[in-house]
Amino acid sequence: MTIKRQVVTDLIDELSKDHEKHLGTLTKLCYEVTSITTFTHLEQLDGGEQKARRAREAVEQLRQLVEPHKDKVNEEEESEKRNKARVEKLKKNSAVRQKLSEINSAFMAIAAGTNPQTRGFDLERLMYDLFELFDLDPKASFKNTGEQIDGAFSLEGTEYLFEAKWQKDLVGVQDLDAFSSKVRRKLDNTLGVFLSMNGFSPDGVTAHSTGRPNIVLMDGADLMAVLEERIDFVTLLLRKKKHASQTGNIYLHVYEITS
Repeated sequence: MTIKRQVVTDLIDELSKDHEKHLGTLTKLCYEVTSITTFTHLEQLDGGEQKARRAREAVEQLRQLVEPHKDKVNEEEESEKRNKARVEKLKKNSAVRQKLSEINSAFMAIAAGTNPQTRGFDLERLMYDLFELFDLDPKASFKNTGEQIDGAFSLEGTEYLFEAKWQKDLVGVQDLDAFSSKVRRKLDNTLGVFLSMNGFSPDGVTAHSTGRPNIVLMDGADLMAVLEERIDFVTLLLRKKKHASQTGNIYLHVYEITS
């Protein structure tokens, strides 16, 4: 005989194995349970009054747990809707796609260059154009209290500092520490985006994927996916931010999103 309690337990356990993938389903299940207001089906059973009371108390406890998250979930749903609308608008806007194609061509020219220092500055200017294309109110490279910032932009109420490196070696702990400190010295609604064309060292990623991360990481594969229109920049960034918020992992690869 199949026991309902066991069926539900097995279902929740299975969904929880990959909570990031099934977070929406788990959240919806919780909300559906908290919407139950009548327990007449239990009151008709033997000991129904006690069973109904226990069920009512359990639902109320669950409601108190999920209620604070409703606004956040609604905000995420609205953000997702805006994001989808933005993607559709970009696909239909020939001028935007033309500009993106021009940025892609400029990137190829930079990649073919042989001067590492010039290439780094050219990459900064290219990213400024990309931020501007996606209406992110970009700020060019600037100095603040003696520290160099490669750029900055705004998205959905969050301010982002930006840093880019195009070097042969993987970006390691020291560079990530320095950038994270720059971000930490700004207001609470500030995050950082670090673009390293050739990626990051595993120990650097691990060191900054614990505690309360304040930066997310991009590499050359991420940038190429944007320039080749496999994903738009805003979608990429918001998915990386959400993943970091849920898991602590600040280095979500684009193939994990697009696949």
